[in-house]
Amino acid sequence: MTRVLLLDVVGLTERALAHMPRLSALASSGVQTHLGTVLPAVTCSVQSTMLTGLAPAQHGVVGNGWFHRDIGEVNLWRQHNALVQGEKVWETARRLEPGFTAANIGWWYAMGASTDVTVTPRPIYHADGRKSPDCYTRPAALHDRLTGDLGDFPLFQYWGPTASIASTTWIIEATRSVLREEASDLVLAYLPHLDYDLQRFGPDSPEADRAAAELDTALAPLLEDALAAGATVIAVAEYGIAPADRPVDVNRALRRAGLLEVQVQQGRELLDPLVSRAFAVADHQVAHVYVRDAADLPRVREVLAGLEGVDEVLDREAQARYGLDHERAGELVLVAEPGAWFTYYYWLDNERAPDFARGVEIHKKPGYDPAELFLNPADPFAKAKAGMNLVRKKLGLRYAMNVVPLDGSYVRGTHGRLPDSAADTPLLLSSDASLPFWDAAGGTVPAARVRDLVLEAALRPAGARTARP
Repeated sequence: MTRVLLLDVVGLTERALAHMPRLSALASSGVQTHLGTVLPAVTCSVQSTMLTGLAPAQHGVVGNGWFHRDIGEVNLWRQHNALVQGEKVWETARRLEPGFTAANIGWWYAMGASTDVTVTPRPIYHADGRKSPDCYTRPAALHDRLTGDLGDFPLFQYWGPTASIASTTWIIEATRSVLREEASDLVLAYLPHLDYDLQRFGPDSPEADRAAAELDTALAPLLEDALAAGATVIAVAEYGIAPADRPVDVNRALRRAGLLEVQVQQGRELLDPLVSRAFAVADHQVAHVYVRDAADLPRVREVLAGLEGVDEVLDREAQARYGLDHERAGELVLVAEPGAWFTYYYWLDNERAPDFARGVEIHKKPGYDPAELFLNPADPFAKAKAGMNLVRKKLGLRYAMNVVPLDGSYVRGTHGRLPDSAADTPLLLSSDASLPFWDAAGGTVPAARVRDLVLEAALRPAGARTARP
């Protein structure tokens, strides 16, 4: 067998690669092609397709989260691997080659997975409400080795206003450690750094170019280690990030139409999905709209189809064209126009927004919130508030990081719809040019074929290469 390092370089496109000389060199000596992503082009859906070879309609990961009808809750960014239906690539490899081993450093749905090694961000949730950085590992002893060598996982640099290269660097160094110390045949590593400044400032910004160069520098030692160990490196991106300039408040439209209901507690409004006739789980440029009664579908469609920024309204039949017709999907799925994206906002007055709206609360918000990448530009005291909260944290006191703006207009990059141009099409790179890139019509490999590429590369005898097709 041949060791394989599968890198998820989030947001990797041709523009980003132009500022990444080390990764470009790997592609020049191997192969570079476009990756045909899926709808929705979001992290959890695309990763699940690449690891199972299935469409969202089969593996069930219809977004980064969805409305769980059985418990009546919206849940995003969950980690239990059982949520992904279907055989994963390492399970297939094990069936074909008993004894095959795999390590996952940071890919989603890591917990409870059948990988031999697992490393994933996992905060400590204290009884008094505080949250501290940490990670989950399997085997458990790996935790102390990694944190002893690298320090605690930098959770607050992984997402939020202070997100930076520090979290990706930690993941890279953890991956290098696993490559050295664990005899894993397949190693997966998730590198999120390009997600941050490309959403904050846009993919065409100087900040985006600097982020790409910064990532390339951090990545170089890992690439050197992998190639020196005789591993095949495959780098993929789930999506490209396109310019954004129009937030679309889909839930506010449903509320004004009398279809969405809220509860009020201490003057703050909470979405009530249990009784709402219709509500949306917003996820970048895709929104799942859950409609309780089929009799309301024509009215809901009418409201949403007329909303500026909505490109498509997909019923179950239309969802099937995109491989998205799973029971977890909304009765209707919205796709935004180019440049537009969907907010989760459902309140009509910011004074009645829930307390978590101004914080980084990925598990409490009933939708994705890219405004979490910003310290509120409209609040001159936002940085001072954040500083005071950090002091309270270090003193062991409870605190609320209420510095996130309630305004989506600051966001400059988005993704989720299928790419509209080569500029926002994700890439697939490989150090081995001889791999058979099936279905590479027009220079594009479907995301579902990544599983087959990994199997082809990993199950070859060590050092083996075939003629390039």
